[in-house]
Amino acid sequence: MIKNEKIKASEVQLTGLDGEDLGIVSTKEALQMAKNLKVDLVCLSLTASPPPCQLVHPVDFKKQKDQERKKERQAERGMKTKEIRLTAFIEDHDYDTKKRQAEKILHAGDAVQFTVRLERKEGQEAKRLLEGLVKELKSCGKQEKGIQVSGKQVVVLLFPLKG
Repeated sequence: MIKNEKIKASEVQLTGLDGEDLGIVSTKEALQMAKNLKVDLVCLSLTASPPPCQLVHPVDFKKQKDQERKKERQAERGMKTKEIRLTAFIEDHDYDTKKRQAEKILHAGDAVQFTVRLERKEGQEAKRLLEGLVKELKSCGKQEKGIQVSGKQVVVLLFPLKG
């Protein structure tokens, strides 16, 4: 976002402090209005012609810029899927550690995929283990598909709850 004298367009589509449309005015006139009101003239988009600009209090500008940065970071980051591998016969301590790890990932906004690799005929134990995990993690994540049991592994995918 650019503001005040850095705006190079000859005229701008101006919006007032309370969101009212002030129409198309020359940039000099808009800057003079901003100076008289002791506010900033902020350009909202450089792609339009004339560029849309708004009169903004300096404190509001800082808040607006911070919110914009936060949105950019979230869009840039997107949702990742992190895999946590388990065994069908896991120790209680290891189980708790994996559960806490999954909670952190879900609270951070990423998805968790639990994978249990099967060595023998332990498919039912693995499925029960994952059902228990899903039940315990329902406060911070939800599954959209059932538990998938294939020949060599059992998998479940948990998505974070929308805040």
